[in-house]
Amino acid sequence: MYKSAHFRLHLIVFLWGFTAILGKLIHANAEVLVFYRMIFAATFLYIFIRFIKKDNIKVSRKLLLKLIGIGSLMAFHWLFFFSSIKVSNVSIALSCLGTSTLFAALIEPLVFKRKIDLSEILMGIVIVICISLIFKVEFQYKLGIIYGLICALLGTIFSVFNGKIYGKTSSGNIIFYEIFGGWVVISLYFLFSGHIFQVGEISYRDLALLTILASLFTAFPMFESVNLMKYISPFTLILTVNLEPIYGIILAFFIFGESEKMSAIFYIASLVMILAIVINGIIKARKKSKLEAVENTL
Repeated sequence: MYKSAHFRLHLIVFLWGFTAILGKLIHANAEVLVFYRMIFAATFLYIFIRFIKKDNIKVSRKLLLKLIGIGSLMAFHWLFFFSSIKVSNVSIALSCLGTSTLFAALIEPLVFKRKIDLSEILMGIVIVICISLIFKVEFQYKLGIIYGLICALLGTIFSVFNGKIYGKTSSGNIIFYEIFGGWVVISLYFLFSGHIFQVGEISYRDLALLTILASLFTAFPMFESVNLMKYISPFTLILTVNLEPIYGIILAFFIFGESEKMSAIFYIASLVMILAIVINGIIKARKKSKLEAVENTL
C-alpha cells in the first residue's frame, strides 16, 4: 500500500504539472478558461459526493461564506496562473510557483502566530535571488513573471486559510464549495464587467479540453491527494508537489518546442530554487523528528 500510495502521489503531481500544458493548448482567454474549469469541476465533484459516495453536503451558513471567500482566492490564483501562461509561457508560470514557499514562510507565522524559522529566511533569500536572475535574463516575459508571482501569493494565502478550516466539514465538501464559490465570484465578474457574452464565445475543441482539465486534472487529483493523506505524511506530499514545475517544464519543452526554450540561467535558477525548497523541507522534517523523539522520552 505504501508503494502504491507513492506511485499515486507522483501520478497526481504529474497531472498537476500537465495542467499548465492544457492551459496553453486551450485558446480561450484566462477568464473564460477559469469560468468553465470551475463550473465543470464543481459539477463533477457534486455528482461524485452526492451520488457515488452518497455523502451529505450540508454546511452551516457561516462556514459556507468562509468557503466561498477562500474559493475566490482559488479562482484568482488560477486566473493569474493561466494569464501568466497566456502572456509568456508554461516555463515562466511554473517557475514562479516556487515562490509560494517564500510567501508561506512570511505569511504562516503571522496567521498561526509562530516564530519565523531562520532556515525559511535563508531559503527565502535564495528564492529572491533566483527570481531576480530569471526576471533579468527573461525580461521579455516580465508581465508573465509578475502574474506568476501574484498567482503564487494568492495560492499561498488560499492554502493558509484552507488550513484554518480543515476538519470543520468533510474534505469533499471543502473542495466542492470552494470551487463552486470561486465560480460564483468569476460569474459576478463577468456579469458586472459587461463581458458575460465572452462565455459563449468558445469552440467545441476548447470545451472538450476544459472537460478533461476539470475532471482528470482538477477534481480527480484533489480527491486523490486527500485520500493519500491516510498513507503518507503531509511532509512527503508537500515535498513531492514541489516536483510539479519540473514535470511541467520538461513536458512543455517536448510538446511546444522552441516557444518553451529558455536561457541556461533560467534553468539553473529554477533548479536552485527547487533544491532550496526541498532541502528546507528535509531540514524541517529532521527538526520535527528530533523534537518528537525528545517529547516521547519525557
